[in-house]
Amino acid sequence: MTTTASNNGPDDLPASNSTASHSTETAHKRYATYPSLKDRSVFISGGATGIGATLVSAFVAQGARVGFVDLDKAAGEALVEKLGANPATVHRPCFVACDVTEEAALNEAIATVRAACGPITILVNNAANDKRHRIEETSYAFWDKGIAVNLRHQFFAAQQVMEDMKQAGGGSIVNFGSTSWKLKQGGMPAYTASKAAVQGLTRCLARDLGPFKIRVNTVVPGWVMTEKQLALWVDDAAKDDIAKGQCINEPLLPEHIANMTLFLAADDSAMCTAQDFVVDGGWT
Repeated sequence: MTTTASNNGPDDLPASNSTASHSTETAHKRYATYPSLKDRSVFISGGATGIGATLVSAFVAQGARVGFVDLDKAAGEALVEKLGANPATVHRPCFVACDVTEEAALNEAIATVRAACGPITILVNNAANDKRHRIEETSYAFWDKGIAVNLRHQFFAAQQVMEDMKQAGGGSIVNFGSTSWKLKQGGMPAYTASKAAVQGLTRCLARDLGPFKIRVNTVVPGWVMTEKQLALWVDDAAKDDIAKGQCINEPLLPEHIANMTLFLAADDSAMCTAQDFVVDGGWT
């Protein structure tokens, strides 16, 4: 099992390597700057590659204090070095190699980020694994691991940071869902069941944490063009499905997901909570 930064069933798909390689730096210059994100402490799970790496880069570009975790130690450290070498970087990000399905490891990682970046007031629950699996071949152990990486850690990360947010007078939690279950995608029941449940978790947390001005929302990506999706699942048939499914027949890129996440993390979305924000080119 790997903890991935790109998450989702039809949620990670690039049409071509050239399209997927739009530079994150160029995107930052084109899109909005949120003053409320400057110097804020952000915790991102699954941040070393794919959508997660773009999220880390996007928050760093906003001047936030970013801590992130991932199983991929080499990729995480490389991302820190890359962003740290950029003269425009205000705060060098903090990376902790961590399996988010392990309770002690997750709690320790959050504590490490808190010590390095300050009390956490933005939580981005991005880590997931969309490994395909057939019903007949799914064991109890595999099912439990799927729920752990795709759903369980989102709740326990929120549990760990909510006191920081209460003390700060508010905060933002962004959970990551998926359009895969809405599209009735088969071939990975543990994943699609988990991602459907994320939206229920968001609404429950939003109700319980709302009195403390803690907002909880779900970003629901469509098929996002990441290197993983291109390498494993994007073939001509998949591209045909995208062309038929999306209203906007353009590649859905990690930066599109990051842009929505930045908005939900910033004070600009102050009265947005308990909602699903779908970024899928109009497929669902």
